[in-house]
Amino acid sequence: MTEKIPELNVGIVGHIDHGKTSLLSKLTGKFTDTHSEELKRGITIKLGYAEIIIYKCDGEYSNKEIKGKKCTPIRYVSFIDSPGHEMLMATMLSGAAIIDAAILVVAANEGIKPQTQEHFMALQAKKIKNIIIVQNKIDLVTREKALESYREIKKFVKGTLAENAPIIPVSTLQEINLDKIIEELSKIEIPKKEENAEPIFLVARSFDINRPGTKISELRGGVLGGILKKGKLKIGDEIEIKPGLSSKKARKEIYQTLKTKIISLHKGNQSIEEVKPGASISIETSLDPFLTKTDSLTGCLVSTKDNLPEITYNLKLKSSLFGEVSGTSEHQKIEPIKTKEMLMLSVNTTITVGTVEMVDKNNGEIGLSLNIPIVALKGDNVGIARNINGHWRLIGWGEITS
Repeated sequence: MTEKIPELNVGIVGHIDHGKTSLLSKLTGKFTDTHSEELKRGITIKLGYAEIIIYKCDGEYSNKEIKGKKCTPIRYVSFIDSPGHEMLMATMLSGAAIIDAAILVVAANEGIKPQTQEHFMALQAKKIKNIIIVQNKIDLVTREKALESYREIKKFVKGTLAENAPIIPVSTLQEINLDKIIEELSKIEIPKKEENAEPIFLVARSFDINRPGTKISELRGGVLGGILKKGKLKIGDEIEIKPGLSSKKARKEIYQTLKTKIISLHKGNQSIEEVKPGASISIETSLDPFLTKTDSLTGCLVSTKDNLPEITYNLKLKSSLFGEVSGTSEHQKIEPIKTKEMLMLSVNTTITVGTVEMVDKNNGEIGLSLNIPIVALKGDNVGIARNINGHWRLIGWGEITS
């Protein structure tokens, strides 16, 4: 059924403890903090996934079929829950690379916080135009405080891509106005995707799905989770994964391209024969599951054989910087990029650090030598962060020129 309806990838972003994961669990019925460390610490550390089908039931939008009404599935929505903690900003940027739209969660009792600002800047750096703002926890504040919070949000987004974004007052715990979020999700225009291009799959997670004690004859291959950016993939395709497997040889990091075969494809709980650009999917490969466990291949790119460019340790970007540093309480102007400084770059779902070797002040182009190689695709958008007082802070974005 999901093959024939439009698909949308939506990121859930915002400051820590503003209710992102709880909101997602109410919308989808799935709690995305499944890692033991996440449950223990109460924060999202890695990207979480969940999905729903939106139905239109006699004019009413719902995340399930309503008994007694004629319901038509109109949209398949795949959610990516990004971490809100400042130390996990790199993971959030990886999430922003694979979404078409975002829900920005702002708690009414706390308002705009440093990571709210930083996440919002990340959405702008990744050029996410479709944004829904959820003013959460309205059950914890008075009417006057809720209105004050609303005005603060309006001021915050004025003059940005989200200036006219809907702001929905919500109580996740009491399930107030969740239907309004679903309705707004159904209105978002689905971005056009390149189906006829060579496939590019962004790996956001990789894992071993075998339980301890599984018989060798029953072992399943390593699994890759993420988004097909363009093209098509089908069961049986021979694929390559870059940069691939890293290992040390003579004190030097060596990267080996992995070549494998697609054994099965999954979208949510559904097995499918072929995938087109759209919702998040998982690919079972013929790889030894040892190679994919604990996100060891996160950040890689996948395509059919011999279609990906060689990995590179050098990168050129056309950069654009924000006016002020986000994520801090004080106002701090962003200084121009200088040669020999270190920058952290978010390229699709991978993170690397590079040294600036060249700065062209006339057109904003910078050249970097990278510590960790990437697969550079011309025209791709890159988040740029600088180490400020011991923390990586997003300072702008760039477009890969070569």
